[in-house]
Amino acid sequence: MSAARDNRILTEMSFDAEAGRLEYKGVRYLLVRPELMAELQAGLRERLGAAGDELLFRAGFRGGSLSAARFRQVLGLSAEETARFMAEMGRQIGWGGFRVDRFDPDRRELVLEVSDSAFAAGQGEASAPTCHLIRGVAAGIAREVFGGEPES
Repeated sequence: MSAARDNRILTEMSFDAEAGRLEYKGVRYLLVRPELMAELQAGLRERLGAAGDELLFRAGFRGGSLSAARFRQVLGLSAEETARFMAEMGRQIGWGGFRVDRFDPDRRELVLEVSDSAFAAGQGEASAPTCHLIRGVAAGIAREVFGGEPES
């Protein structure tokens, strides 16, 4: 696959065949189909309403915070470099077309733009925002790069 050569995250991942572990810089990852996440999100929303969306947000927040902190430390990144790295990583691991739209440390503002979200694509047409996990990841990244609790 020639595209993998252009994808730093994929080329630097390690795989332990016996343990079934896929890692990047010591952080474990797994591959799942977007439809799995769409089904999980739909089930949470159906059973719990807005509380289901909040659970996905919190899960994304935790993952975004932990990953941003880990990669900032391991790669020696500044706050802005961390935000940009995490956006690029989101793109390279197939979550969608991530990009940092705005990074303003004075205003403690991080705006990520995501096109072609794998989570939204798995759900089809929607009349309301559906990427609660991604929203949580963005808030987790903001927490790491700015400190304190971000507004989402």
